[in-house]
Order: sequence, then structure tokens, then C-alpha cells
Amino acid sequence: MSNETPKPAALPKRSLWQRMVRLTTYRLLIPIKRARHAPEYGARGVMVGMAWAMTPLVGIQMYLVFMTWLIARRLFRWNFSLIIGLAWTWTTNVITLFPIYYVFYVTGQMLLGNWDNVSGYDSFVGLFEETFGAELSLLETLKRYGVFVIKDWGLAMAVGSLPWSALGGWLGYRWGLAYARRRRAKATKKIRTTG
Repeated sequence: MSNETPKPAALPKRSLWQRMVRLTTYRLLIPIKRARHAPEYGARGVMVGMAWAMTPLVGIQMYLVFMTWLIARRLFRWNFSLIIGLAWTWTTNVITLFPIYYVFYVTGQMLLGNWDNVSGYDSFVGLFEETFGAELSLLETLKRYGVFVIKDWGLAMAVGSLPWSALGGWLGYRWGLAYARRRRAKATKKIRTTG
């Protein structure tokens, strides 16, 4: 007999799409499924996460959800699932950054009455890459980002994100509430039929 330990079975190779679906399921849906609070608690978490996700603040959205959670609990005695809220900010990320920012920019230009100033998507992405593509120090990158966001497109993106943030939060709440109630009804029905 050999003293060799058996090799673990190789994990199946998954495509990028399969990995994204799996990550979405485990990080966004499972917390709602396993919630022990009222359905509104989880739905409010989806709402806050989506509201912050629909802002041009990729990179600090999770901090903003945490600050919202602290303020809402302490000052207003209003509570929501912090974990669910944090997870739902991931709907906007480095993969979706350019399309989402462009939608904010176009919406903002429309709301500000500057429809003539709207550049095409390729021009929008090109300016981002040109501005941040070079090897720069942290200070120089922050300086360029500040000028870019404040002077060039920041106001349009900030204004344009407001309706999307409100809509995303509202839709997130409605969907999260319906999903949690449906899951709870299925679990209750299963318990009654097996019990």
C-alpha cells in the first residue's frame, strides 16, 4: 500500500460568464434568501446599494453605503441590511464603468440643456484612457482626476446620475421586496406541505 494522499478532484473550468453568474448568485441573491429579518429589511439594503451604485463614485460606494447605514441607524432609527447594501454596489464596477458614466454624462447634458455638447461614446472613453492611461504618480493622477471630473464632465455626470440613482433605488427596493416575499412564501409552503 502506498502512503500517497489522493489528489483532490479538479474543479470544473468555468467561463467568465459562468463565474460572473456564480458570483452574482452568491453575493447578491443568497444574502436575500437567507435573511431572517422582515422582507423590507433586505429590500431597503438593495435600495441603498443600488442608489449609491448609480452614482459616478465607483471606488467609494461601499464606504458611502456604510456611512448611510451608520447615519440611518443612529439618527433616524431606520435600519437595512448592510451586507446586502454593500453587495449591490457591485452592480457598477470597472467592467461597467464607461457605459454607466457615459449614460450619466448624456443624461446630465440633457438635463442641463447642453445637448449640443454631448460627445460620442468613443470620444468619451478615449478621453478617459488618455487622461489616466499614462504612468503617473498618485498625486498627479488625483490632480488629473479632479480637473477631469470637476471641470470637464463632473457636473454633467453628477446631475445625470440623480434620476438614475432614484430610479435604481426604487426599482431595487421593489424587486428586493418582491423577491424576498416570494422566497418566504415558498419556504412557508414547503414547511406546511412537509410538516
